[in-house]
Amino acid sequence: MSSSGEEACEQTREQTISNVETEYHEINSKCAWPILYQHIRNECGGYEYTCNESKKPQNKNLNRYRDVAPYDHTRIILKRGVCDYIHANLIQVDRANRQYILTQGPLPNTVGHFWLMVWEQNTRAVLMLNKIIEKNQVKCHQYWPLDDSHEPTMTFEDVGIRVEYVSKTESSDYTTRTLRITDLESNDSREILHYHYTTWPDFGVPQCPTAFLRFLADVRQSGALDQNVGPPVVHCSAGIGRSGTFCLVDTCLVLIEENGLNAVNVREVLLEMRRSRMGLIQTPEQLRFSYAAIIDGAKQLPLDSANISDDGATTHYDEMNNTSKPLGEKDDEPPPLPPPRGDSLTRSMMPDLSPDTSLGNDEFGDPPDKPLPQEPPTNHADSLASSPSANSIVNNVCDQTADDAATPDEVATDDIENSHQINSSSSNSDVKGELRRRNREKNERLAAQVREMKRRQQETEEWQKLKRSLFKPLTIGIGIGIGAGIVLCAYLYMR
Repeated sequence: MSSSGEEACEQTREQTISNVETEYHEINSKCAWPILYQHIRNECGGYEYTCNESKKPQNKNLNRYRDVAPYDHTRIILKRGVCDYIHANLIQVDRANRQYILTQGPLPNTVGHFWLMVWEQNTRAVLMLNKIIEKNQVKCHQYWPLDDSHEPTMTFEDVGIRVEYVSKTESSDYTTRTLRITDLESNDSREILHYHYTTWPDFGVPQCPTAFLRFLADVRQSGALDQNVGPPVVHCSAGIGRSGTFCLVDTCLVLIEENGLNAVNVREVLLEMRRSRMGLIQTPEQLRFSYAAIIDGAKQLPLDSANISDDGATTHYDEMNNTSKPLGEKDDEPPPLPPPRGDSLTRSMMPDLSPDTSLGNDEFGDPPDKPLPQEPPTNHADSLASSPSANSIVNNVCDQTADDAATPDEVATDDIENSHQINSSSSNSDVKGELRRRNREKNERLAAQVREMKRRQQETEEWQKLKRSLFKPLTIGIGIGIGAGIVLCAYLYMR
C-alpha cells in the first residue's frame, strides 16, 4: 500500500478512536457507568454454568471466598498429587490469540497446588495485582521466597516442587522478581517471572492509566503473554476484579492493534470472558478505568514502557472523579460505599452454590473454614426490580411493611417458638419487648429491600433510556466513519 493510503487508513483509525472516545465521555458525563455495569451483570444472569467441584466437601476449604467459585467447564485440573482441584479458570480469547489463568490469591493450604499449576501449565510469568495485607486483612498468603530471608527457598513436598529466589528489580508501581522453580521428580528447572503490582487498591483502580500501561508493556515485552509459552497466571485476592481488568485491557488492545478500534466492542469482550470465569470486573469504576486504559493504550501502540507518558493520554481520566451525581441519585444521599464481594457478582449467576455460600462479604481475613458473615438475601429483589409489575409489587410490600409496623404484637410463629431463648425468669413485658425488637428489625430489613428494589428498577429504566440516546446514534456514526475510510483507502490504493 502507498504511503498516502497508509496515512488515510491511519486517519480512519483515528476517526474510529474518536468515536469510541465520544462514547466514553458521554457515558462519563452522564455518570452512567453504574447503569452500564448493571446491564453487563444482567446479561451474565443467563449463564448456566456449574461450579460443582468447588462445592465438594474436600474442596470447600480450598476456596478463599465462598461467593466466588471457578466454573467446572474451564477449571484448571492438576495432573498429580492427591487433589486435582485448584481455584482457577482458563480464559481463552481465540481471536486475540490470548489465554490467561485467573486464580485467587493462594491460601496457606493451596500454595503447593499453585506452584504445581505454574509448573504443569508451562507458565512464564505470575502477575500479582494485590498486596499481601490490604485494609488490615490478609488477602493472600506469602507464597514466594523473599530476598531478605535466611532461607530464600520454599519446598513443597506434597507436590514435589521447589521455588528459589534469584533476583528482583523495583519500579515505582511494581516489582519484578525472577524465581527458579524445580520439579523434584524430574529435577528439571526453569525460571519464572513474578510481576507484583503494589499500588492497585482492592475494589479500586490505579490513579491513571499511564502506570498501568507501563506495567502491561513490561509484561508483554518479557514474552510472558506469547503463544509459545503457557498462559500467565494472573491473580489478585479473589481473582476477578483487578485480574479481570488486566485481561480485558490487554485483550482489547491486541484486537485494536490487529484490526483497528472499530473491531472492538469492550462490553462484548467482557461478556465473552465472563463465560469462562464469573464476575470479572467487580465495580463500575473498574469498568470505567478499563475503557480509559484501552483508549489511551490504543493511541500509543505498539506499547513500549519507555515511551508511554501522560502526554499520550487524552481521555482526561481525572474528569471521571467529578462530583456530579449518577442519574437519579438524590442530593441528600451520601455516596455509596464499596460493594461487598458478593454484590460484585450477579446473584442470579449463583444458583449452583449452596445457600450458605451465596452471601459472601467484602473482606475475608478469617481462615476459610470459618463461616462468612451473612447478609439479607436479595435474589427476589433482583428479579422484582426488573419485572414489568415491579411498581405494584413494591407497593404491596410497602403496604405489608406498614401493616407489620402497625401491629407489633403480631409476631411470626418462629419468633414465638424461639422465645425460649429469652431467660425464663424474665417478666412478660421483657418477652414482649424482645419480640417487638425482633419485629422492628424485620420491618427495617423489609424497608431496606423495598428501597433496593426501587433503586434497581430505576437503574433498569435509566439504562433503557441511555441505550436509546447513546448507542444507536454512535453505532451509525462508527459505521459511516468506517465505510468512508474503507472507500478512501481503496481509492488511494488503486491510484
